[in-house]
Amino acid sequence: MDLPPPLSAADKNSFAYPTIKERLPVILAKIADTLYRTREKIKSQYQDDASEELKSIIGSCSKLRNEVQTNKVAVPLQDSRDDTRVWNQYLQTVTEREGSPPSWFKSPWLYMECYMYRRIQESVEKCKIMKEFDVFGEQKEKSFTDSVYPTEIVMMHLLETQQKIKENAELIPEAFKVFLKVCLWGNKCDLSISGGEDNAQKTSPLEQLDKLEPNILIDNSNVALNHLQSRKCERIDIVLDNAGFELISDLCFAEFLLSAGLGSTIYLHAKAFPWFVSDVTKKDFNWTLQKLGQINHIAVSNFAQLWKERLNNSSWILQVHDFWTLPFDYSQMETYAPDLYQSLQKSDMIFFKGDLNYRKLLGDLKWPFTASFETCLHDFYPAPLCVLRTSKSDVLVGLPEGRDEEIKAQDKDWLVNGNWGVINACLKTK
Repeated sequence: MDLPPPLSAADKNSFAYPTIKERLPVILAKIADTLYRTREKIKSQYQDDASEELKSIIGSCSKLRNEVQTNKVAVPLQDSRDDTRVWNQYLQTVTEREGSPPSWFKSPWLYMECYMYRRIQESVEKCKIMKEFDVFGEQKEKSFTDSVYPTEIVMMHLLETQQKIKENAELIPEAFKVFLKVCLWGNKCDLSISGGEDNAQKTSPLEQLDKLEPNILIDNSNVALNHLQSRKCERIDIVLDNAGFELISDLCFAEFLLSAGLGSTIYLHAKAFPWFVSDVTKKDFNWTLQKLGQINHIAVSNFAQLWKERLNNSSWILQVHDFWTLPFDYSQMETYAPDLYQSLQKSDMIFFKGDLNYRKLLGDLKWPFTASFETCLHDFYPAPLCVLRTSKSDVLVGLPEGRDEEIKAQDKDWLVNGNWGVINACLKTK
């Protein structure tokens, strides 16, 4: 099958172009500004003097910003992280294939954007005192703090739902769709799409569902539910996206799946280091549970304690793998991370959260809107899978002929503003 070309900032009509031209420089400037503004607070967290390392991270991000803006070529990484060799080998492969080193406004968007976040991490990896520092930590923590009200609402609803489905199992299908869709729209809370600006969930996520229902372009929620109900599912995987309220919505969905008897073990996949501003790391995950435990609210306190127990008794398993923070799309997983692929093959269903996972599932290529989701997965199929994603990039498939024009007439930025969502399932026979 001939594949379409990758999305790239070389196309000024694509969202890749304003991303490289405007959004990425803004994200890099915000890192430098935030670290400079909070430098005394940051230095106070370390026993040794971190002044020089802090200055070095700020300088590296400012230098990288200049490289993006002046369309410099990608250069090899120089830190000692385990994945450095893989990144540098891939850079060499791309250079040989293209005949010159990749650059910001010429090369595939997916690679260059991933490369930027890995370069940010390089500035931290080179440190000794600040080696575990998260340059996006303050923004993620604020996103969580600003979302306490909707967190309390959705967790109270979960507590009440658990009691109701104990008494009446016929309520499970409707409840499944509620938590699945809260999970979907939680993906609107993405700090990379907002350039790191405030993008927290502040209103009731339950009250929004009816209003947002027409904005679900593809709804395979029944397909996913029927699959889960038609067999005894042992393992369900959730590949996480953003920290803050989106993580809360994911954890509530995971808890619902267990309490409804739709699965017995949930594997939760986090990023290996700070990634795309607000993606969940293991540190974010643990911090979130700790903060939930400090909120004086009957449902929140209940689940904060229960979820710690789930991690201890392995009904929840949090996993971190370097593949999620490599530049490859998922059709390359079996080659570059066979251990992860083989592990995912044991899943009864994998839920992928968010725009970047969607882009990587489909190779970030210029597929026609009418192309089938299954075809565009390009043979990536370790297990039945379902992606929950609000659209923040140009890649989107599975629409009926002409539907894109209808939506564009309503909302010219429909592809990239996060206001339109898809629940795409693929259950093809292995």
